Amino acid sequence: MKIFRNLVIILITAAAFTTISCKKCKDEDPSARIINNGTENASVQIKTSGGSTININNVAPGAASEYASYAPGVVTFTITVSNKEYVETVTMEECFKYDIAIDSKNNITTTAFDQNKKK
Repeated sequence: MKIFRNLVIILITAAAFTTISCKKCKDEDPSARIINNGTENASVQIKTSGGSTININNVAPGAASEYASYAPGVVTFTITVSNKEYVETVTMEECFKYDIAIDSKNNITTTAFDQNKKK
């Protein structure tokens, strides 16, 4: 009986630690996508501090691109809509997703999401 009780205590403790330490994301590179609700095609160039460049090109109005991953660190986004450029430089850490949204008037907003925080 004592062994059973100790086993139950160990299992409950292990389950509690597993639940507390569970993360949705572990060491994943950051990623970005375009959500285009505008009237023109949209593109973004992502330059990392390590020298890599990722391009998401010609996302049609009413469409969203897939997420594109890149190395963490200082990242420069150059977003182009209707031949107008919007440049934003941010520090991106692992486990972050970045949404670049274009509204119906072709205004651009950007939002970073930590994948390990509850929505």
